[in-house]
Amino acid sequence: MTALVESIRRLNLPKLDGAWLAVCVVLAALAIFDVAQLPKSVAFALQALGKTAPYIIFAVLAVAYLKASGAEAIVAKAFEGRQVRMIVLAAALGGLSPFCSCQVIPFIAGLLALGTPLAPVMAFWLASPLMDPSGFLITAGALGWSFAVAKTVAAVGMGLFGGFAMYAMTRAGWFADPLRTVKTGGCCRAASPFKGTPYWRFWEVEDRRGVFWKELATNGHFLLKWLTLAYVLESPMLVYIPAQSIAGVLGGDGLGPIILSALIGAPAYLNGYAAPPLVAGLLEQGMSNGAAMSFMIAGGVSSIPAMTAVFALVKRQVFAAYVLLGFAGAVFAGVVFGLAVSAGLA
Repeated sequence: MTALVESIRRLNLPKLDGAWLAVCVVLAALAIFDVAQLPKSVAFALQALGKTAPYIIFAVLAVAYLKASGAEAIVAKAFEGRQVRMIVLAAALGGLSPFCSCQVIPFIAGLLALGTPLAPVMAFWLASPLMDPSGFLITAGALGWSFAVAKTVAAVGMGLFGGFAMYAMTRAGWFADPLRTVKTGGCCRAASPFKGTPYWRFWEVEDRRGVFWKELATNGHFLLKWLTLAYVLESPMLVYIPAQSIAGVLGGDGLGPIILSALIGAPAYLNGYAAPPLVAGLLEQGMSNGAAMSFMIAGGVSSIPAMTAVFALVKRQVFAAYVLLGFAGAVFAGVVFGLAVSAGLA
């Protein structure tokens, strides 16, 4: 067996992308166990991608422009001045910024290393993985504009909740020394966001044009693979998962389904781009609106890059606070959104 493994390694085969591999596995399983469903699922996925294409194109172009122009420098302005002001601005920018969970790591490490108070850092940290321009448009395409706006409000609200809760705890003497010894490197080797100013006419600079095309290709592929996986999963899910079982577990407007959705959402998380189409399918099968919001918020906070970043950069007590604040915020967001939908406000 060892000789076989070594022989395979010597072949230098290209590394398979996990999302595309999962798509192949799902389609292969359908071909083996229910070949009649295979063409239906493929057609469903292609049709859904076609409907989502305008959102993907606009989102990819917008994010590539923000990256090429260096708009990250604006975000650093949120962390100057009084701490209460910093929390409010950090939560707002976290919920609207184009950072993914991975790209937040060097930014947060820089803030903590510079001695930025933990409360505004936590506000940005909690809000940032939950929403970005791409995620907003994908959510709007799959779940409607009201859900996308509500999730954006929830992202900012999560940042405010976590930031002010951490502010109260630090004033009480907790988390006086939150930072671990941070090693350089990581999955995103971005330039420091604290230097330079945005250059909006990026096409006039060769290096910035290169950044634009690189981001366009990278983000376009990223969105395409995860949305393809989401739609390929959604089709058999609608066929094989009885609607009554979803409605029975996660349906209704009580607190129980919302709490359960937050608990399920954390380990079941895909990412902010794959989750909306799957949640759309669950809503069609009886999932309550409050449970859907709780599921997506809890999943965003508990994404592997976000959790890894928190665990790697701060001490265990801060990590535990991050997890608890994220769970409590997800439940609260689900309750509020469910009430708003029931009242006809969303």
